[in-house]
Amino acid sequence: MFGKLLPIFLALIGTGAGVGAGLALRSPPTEAETQEACAPQDTEVAAEVPPDGEDADAPKTHDYVKMNNQFVIPVVDDGKVGALVVLSLSLEVAAGNTEVVFKREPKLRDAFLQVMFDHANSGGFNGAFTNGNSMLILRDALREVAKKTLGKIVTDVLIIDLVRQET
Repeated sequence: MFGKLLPIFLALIGTGAGVGAGLALRSPPTEAETQEACAPQDTEVAAEVPPDGEDADAPKTHDYVKMNNQFVIPVVDDGKVGALVVLSLSLEVAAGNTEVVFKREPKLRDAFLQVMFDHANSGGFNGAFTNGNSMLILRDALREVAKKTLGKIVTDVLIIDLVRQET
């Protein structure tokens, strides 16, 4: 019996020693990392960070508007709910149009839900649902309905989180 437990004990001791060495030898966080970790987070509208080489004081051209609540979409198999898909979305809109998005949010959510229900009913959330083609189809459909609802102020729809939970 001791012979069967010996490899397990050795693995545990080796793992513990590795974790301890990693903790002991890591470098302390820099002041910038400490300040960044403590900075307040704005969950509704995030300003665009300019790429390297651009002037940070230049006027921004887009705002990112996070939809207030997640979207929950049932995936129906043989007349029963087989899974739930939960999505979080943000919209890229022309600068200064965040209030327009929030005022039209109920209509926008309804349109997004219809697109997601259609996507689920056509099998878009089955199998390898996160592959590039499936995500492109969903993202394009969401962008199209966002532009129909809000007009030209919408540049893109960003899928922030996507989770499928089997029931």
